[in-house]
Amino acid sequence: MNNTIRLSTFIIISIIISSCSATKNIPEGDYLFMGANVKLQENNIPPRESKALSGELAGLVRPRPNSRFLGIPFKLWIYNFWGNPNKEGGLGNKIRNKFGEPPVLFSSVKVDHNIDLIENRLENRGYFHAFVASDTSLRRKRARLTFLATPGPQYMISSVHFPADSSDLGKAINATSPTSFLKVGEAYDLDVIRSERDRIDARLKEQGFYYFSPEHLIVRVDSTNNQHKVDLYVDTKTDMPLQARNIYTIDDIYIHANYDISKDSVSTAYAKPHKDFLVIDTANIFKPRIFERAMFFNKGDAYNRTDHNLSLHRLVTLGTFKFVKNRFEESTESGDNQLDVYYYLSPFPKKSIRAELGARSTSANFNGTEVNLSWRNRNAFRGAELLTITAYAGTDIQVSGINKGNNLFRVGAEANLTFPRLISPFNFRSSSAFIPRTRVQLGYDLLNRAQSYILNSFRTSFGYIWKEDVKREHTFNLISVNYVQSNPTKRYQHIADSAFKAGNTAYQRAIEKQFIIGPNYNFLYTNTTETRKTNTFYENFNIDLSGNLLGLLTGANHEEGNRKKIFGAHFSQYVRLENDFRHYFNLGYGSQIASRLITGYGLAYGNSPNLPFIRQFFIGGTNSLRAFRARSLGPGTTTPGDTGGGMLGADKTGDVKLEINTEYRPKFNNILRGALFVDAGNIWLLNEDEAEGQSKFSKDFMKQLAVGAGIGLRFDLSFFVLRTDLATPLRKPWLPEGERWVLGEFNLRDKEWRRENLVFNLAIGYPF
Repeated sequence: MNNTIRLSTFIIISIIISSCSATKNIPEGDYLFMGANVKLQENNIPPRESKALSGELAGLVRPRPNSRFLGIPFKLWIYNFWGNPNKEGGLGNKIRNKFGEPPVLFSSVKVDHNIDLIENRLENRGYFHAFVASDTSLRRKRARLTFLATPGPQYMISSVHFPADSSDLGKAINATSPTSFLKVGEAYDLDVIRSERDRIDARLKEQGFYYFSPEHLIVRVDSTNNQHKVDLYVDTKTDMPLQARNIYTIDDIYIHANYDISKDSVSTAYAKPHKDFLVIDTANIFKPRIFERAMFFNKGDAYNRTDHNLSLHRLVTLGTFKFVKNRFEESTESGDNQLDVYYYLSPFPKKSIRAELGARSTSANFNGTEVNLSWRNRNAFRGAELLTITAYAGTDIQVSGINKGNNLFRVGAEANLTFPRLISPFNFRSSSAFIPRTRVQLGYDLLNRAQSYILNSFRTSFGYIWKEDVKREHTFNLISVNYVQSNPTKRYQHIADSAFKAGNTAYQRAIEKQFIIGPNYNFLYTNTTETRKTNTFYENFNIDLSGNLLGLLTGANHEEGNRKKIFGAHFSQYVRLENDFRHYFNLGYGSQIASRLITGYGLAYGNSPNLPFIRQFFIGGTNSLRAFRARSLGPGTTTPGDTGGGMLGADKTGDVKLEINTEYRPKFNNILRGALFVDAGNIWLLNEDEAEGQSKFSKDFMKQLAVGAGIGLRFDLSFFVLRTDLATPLRKPWLPEGERWVLGEFNLRDKEWRRENLVFNLAIGYPF
């Protein structure tokens, strides 16, 4: 209670101080502009629409007043408090100019200009006889404006007429009328009319009208019926050029495959025909067939904007060309209304090498550094194939968790060969702007976990990657092979053997040989880059299959003691599903509420009694339930902690996973952001482990959820985000029923409580 009173007192004092200091540097005779509002008078507009219109009109007023957070002008306070405006340089002035904001003076507000803006907007919205007056309120060096707007009746659309002439252009415009934005009975709105012109232009561009533009359209308005209604007439301007009236078709298509941007033009004398294209590649760098998959235009086609954009986008996303541009010219050698197309492609250097030194953070609370060295060939076999060979080395330490002090050393190499086509006996034709790809991968990883084991992992895969559009991506590995072999330390082996005798198989599963072979599929959808949307989403679904065909052919069945091996290891047989769904609710000014739901399910059968260790689910850590140490929670009501020997705690894993997160992310300035979050979830086994408590997934799973909450700060430095979170458990599933909620035990003064219940997370990037 005392802490609450102190916090409230601090906030009240801060508001009073900031309020007094806001007018500190206002010149004599001037005022601090506090903003404006618009009141609508004598109108029949419904209350909700009236409120929205008032807000829209108030948003037109310029300049805007000083920004505020929770009603406090922090930036103005910083500007007034730091530095000396009469001097240049100095730390104080740098702070003031970087984080502060000078006062917006009432003398800078042009009242008559703002009246014109408001009246103009009302007329654009159909209130043709609007009148606006202003009223000023001056008090204690502060000024507020109130605009009194009398809109008058809003004019409604009575009829819409499209061209009726028989020309190609007239018929094309008239054919667009069923999907017109101009609707009878709706209000006149100039913005809708502009959108209608753009809509018609977009439709015409799909039908060959290359030279047409929205500016060639006019919408005449007739309001002479004296009934507050308007008749709209969509037509073309009389001075429109003849070119804009004609449909154009594609003639010759020239592709300059090795264009030097320093040259103004390139001779077409060396062009070699390849199907419908003329390829200019004197150095014979590329196979012409790569352009077949990139180009959507063919000779004789009517110009189409979609094909135009798709062709350019595919050439860009090939990843081989540094610069891509094109132009259209009227053909001089063929008949009328034909276009020659020129594509100018400037390749990247064929080979490159790159070294990187970076910091990394993992969901298991490990932080460390990594060195990467990669060699790249962007045109390995003259077909825009991308060959990348990468080697890396790194080390990780765990700041907090069950493996604190059990540091990691990683080293590995990987080769990737990507073909800009689907290598398949079947012929696939994609209409996407992204070229589908075939990827072959081969890799080796060595993980040295100090005091525990050395893990060797060999992996290879063959599969396809294709994107429907910028939001949707599919990855299908037709075959994926992963062979894992471990060399445990004597200490770890002793602990694993002792735990196994006691019925705890977690240590043993972590070091057993694993052979995983089978297909997998991943679907990714995201529109989070559309920051103007209030609601954005992220969806990542994965299905992983292993050993299904082998199990069928060999008749493997572990329940009957008939387990089969490949290369000295039992091959894994399972089905594993995982789904990661996220929702972002944008509050404006960079603040948002982010939520996530993760569900996972893995079923081992046939040749496998359990999921392989590297395919099991875990929970807790910097990107998961932040109030619980990484991989220390679950399964079910299992007590967390070290069950086998000092720093060699076993990772807690399960076959079923449920995780729910929600986080409020306020933006304080361009660098600093905050967080207030709640996390919940757990993992479970499908088969009860004799050494554990209630670890099996059952109908009571909701009673076994762990819950944690906390606060955090994010430092967004553009090139990376440094994140700090402080969290505490609210519900501990391993406690007896009825005692699992621990809110009443909250005690910051108790050192022992802080040690056991305050979890600090340091990470790079957002948790989701």
